[in-house]
Amino acid sequence: MSFETAKKIVKILDDKKAQDITVIDIQKVSQLADYFVICSGTSSTHVKALADEVEYKVGDRGSDIAYHKEGYGGATWVLLDYRDVIVHIFHGETRDFYNLEHLWVDGDKIDTNLLLGD
Repeated sequence: MSFETAKKIVKILDDKKAQDITVIDIQKVSQLADYFVICSGTSSTHVKALADEVEYKVGDRGSDIAYHKEGYGGATWVLLDYRDVIVHIFHGETRDFYNLEHLWVDGDKIDTNLLLGD
């Protein structure tokens, strides 16, 4: 189920023109979640729009309402926690500064083209 949620989130983000979407399978290295979905927005407005769209479209199934949300006010890093899938939406240099892809290098990177069906 968590893979399908991650796949749906990637599609939503791609449709809203998120940049550099990355999915990391962290099941073997952490109990925090199964997947991290990481992307960037082009402005704080875009970051908020991406977060809003994910919340709206993932939450439409009722049980997938975000368990926790952080950073929406500042919109430099919005985190949406769906328990098994954690979404990180960054703006500008914030993504480079925190470099989550490097911190979670032991996780398995998933080709987003496979998730999008390309």
